[in-house]
Amino acid sequence: MKRTLPPSLVQPGHPDHTRLAPLADEIVKRAGGPVALAETFPDMLRRCIDDVIMTAKTGRRSYEELEKTEKTYIGTRVEIELRALLRLSRGRLDTVILDQDVDIKNTMGSNWMIPTEAVDHPCLLVAADESQARCYLGLIVARARYLTAGQNKDAKKTLSAAGFGHILWLLCDHPYPANFWRGVPPDVVTRIFAGSTGNLRMATLFREIRGQPITRDIVEAVAQQQDFMRRIRSDNGRGTRDHLAEEGILLLSGQYDSPLIEALGLPACTGGAFISYAPATQDEADLAIRMGAPLCWPARQARMDL
Repeated sequence: MKRTLPPSLVQPGHPDHTRLAPLADEIVKRAGGPVALAETFPDMLRRCIDDVIMTAKTGRRSYEELEKTEKTYIGTRVEIELRALLRLSRGRLDTVILDQDVDIKNTMGSNWMIPTEAVDHPCLLVAADESQARCYLGLIVARARYLTAGQNKDAKKTLSAAGFGHILWLLCDHPYPANFWRGVPPDVVTRIFAGSTGNLRMATLFREIRGQPITRDIVEAVAQQQDFMRRIRSDNGRGTRDHLAEEGILLLSGQYDSPLIEALGLPACTGGAFISYAPATQDEADLAIRMGAPLCWPARQARMDL
């Protein structure tokens, strides 16, 4: 998305305000309120993109590696997922909100392609900026004067520089989950997915990437098995957590181990995330053991053998 966006002109008195403000209120209400929208919308975008990249199956780590048809499909996927998130029905355009036909436009770049049939209709604008991990959700009435004079071979136009000021933003420059694999070196990705079993792949994941929250979706993609949650916690000595504990590495759950995560000064984990950590001192190891975490600590074991 553009690095600098003009402030929205869509305030009371703007010619589009009475048309767009009720649509914005309805979208927020359908999402469960502004806080819920700010949480669920970014997660939905991340899922749409990651499901097309398919790192676990393809080894690809970024949007830039996709085929042109796959990039196009992300827009279709976002449209479908957004209707489902907001419980919206299909319409003459992409959907209907408060009896108005609304087009849904998605971009991974800096502008949207507006078709001729959407001119003078409200458009729900969606954007994801992968490099900055920021997302956008806004509404605009696609008036001809807000669009560029030029068009592509399909007669689609983009917003003019001035047109951006006529967007009513619901979320603007809002953070969304970064592409996890984008920051993982290719050789590490190769080692992680080289494991022949889910346990081996998960163990390598948490052995290689420590001190960083890893979401449930990432773990599930690496495990590639239905019972990964049982194995990640413990599995009668055979689970990923047990194997890492033997190496002196803690595997902690944001849901069950948040007090220990905080006590060790690790980044906060959501309830569905995990984080691994190898205690650096005897005090850290003793703390983890006192708080019930399985751990084979070499220094502790040597002391017990004396």
